[in-house]
Amino acid sequence: MFEQLNSIHISSLLFLISVLGILLNQKNILIMLMSLEMMFLAVSFNLTFLSLYLDDITGQIFSLLILTVAAAESSIGLAILVVYYRIRSVITVELMNLMKG
Repeated sequence: MFEQLNSIHISSLLFLISVLGILLNQKNILIMLMSLEMMFLAVSFNLTFLSLYLDDITGQIFSLLILTVAAAESSIGLAILVVYYRIRSVITVELMNLMKG
């Protein structure tokens, strides 16, 4: 029981750090993407720990699904940022509204 409480505290601390990373740093898009990935990781940790605690495999399956979607999202996001950097030579959130079609 004590290990379970520690793991939930670690997961919630990771989630709060990632929320602060998104809210406090709104200029660098790479840090915002890393904070979003850390948020997905915290939710995945929480699902895995609770799945082990409840002795049910459903949380682990959802955790695997979250990590798969997060990996696809980060690879597509980084590819878009690389193309955007090659065109504009700068990556700032303020200039991202120029991408509107």
